Amino acid sequence: MTEVKLGVSIGGLHLKNPIMPASGAFGEEMDSLFDFNRLGAVVPKSITKYPRGGNATPRVCEVTSGMINSIGIQSKGLAYYLEHTIPYYRQYETPLIASISADSIQEYGEMTEIIGGTEGVAAIELNISCPNLKGDGHAFGMDPELSYQLVKLARSVTDKPIIAKLTPNVTSVQDIALACEQGGADGLNVANTILAMAIDIHTRKPKIGNVMGGLSGPAVKPIIVRMIYQVRQVTKLPIIGCGGVMKWEDAIEMILAGATAIQVGTASFINPFAMTDILEGIEQYMRMYEIQDINELVGQVILPHQGVEVCQP
Repeated sequence: MTEVKLGVSIGGLHLKNPIMPASGAFGEEMDSLFDFNRLGAVVPKSITKYPRGGNATPRVCEVTSGMINSIGIQSKGLAYYLEHTIPYYRQYETPLIASISADSIQEYGEMTEIIGGTEGVAAIELNISCPNLKGDGHAFGMDPELSYQLVKLARSVTDKPIIAKLTPNVTSVQDIALACEQGGADGLNVANTILAMAIDIHTRKPKIGNVMGGLSGPAVKPIIVRMIYQVRQVTKLPIIGCGGVMKWEDAIEMILAGATAIQVGTASFINPFAMTDILEGIEQYMRMYEIQDINELVGQVILPHQGVEVCQP
């Protein structure tokens, strides 16, 4: 079989393959393990305007089939990001997707304009699943109107592709997806971690210093696959599947549900080579089923025949 085609597009951003790290699960120190040029994109940890120390410790704990984390978007601030982080990644041909977190819609707009106008940034991921400090701690991405306003402002200040990172902690992820599309997003990240809590039964204290945190790992994958499928039904925007991808089979499952690209997070803490292993597995799968172009797989889940009764939650 001829060489398989792995290239995908998120808006105007072309990636040589669909695999990239999830923000917060990747760093410069990994360059000693594998060549970053093998990835479709690189996504450093979300950046905030000013330096932040993060949440109280402990920030991470293991749970059945996953982990809970509450890092609190620890950040060295925008100035450091512009002076050090972006220039570092310019040495690679792999596109840099800058993930932005902010405390207000106006601050998102300000940061988007600055980072979007910086050489070496290929696209911007708006982390709208972080708390809105001017809205009683709710995430912007929990409110369709706020999501629309935020994305619309960001769209007005940059011509770089914009990816909205959605939160799964909503009743209808479709409503948020549509709001982001109407605001001008070029792609959607489905999704951030799921709010969770764990208690040490011996001390009777929460295992996370911030009491609650985000659940990631294999436990969340079926939920994310469902959300990808649901979002795919209401919008044709490219979707980046994120949550619980531990091996190549998980990535294929998300692609069949409707994801164009895949972010890998928790798996890299267990296996630093997870992303390249997953990429190799996808290639083998495509050869096994004689699929020449990975885009042929996107959204190609085969549903039960019409008339077959399917139990819906």
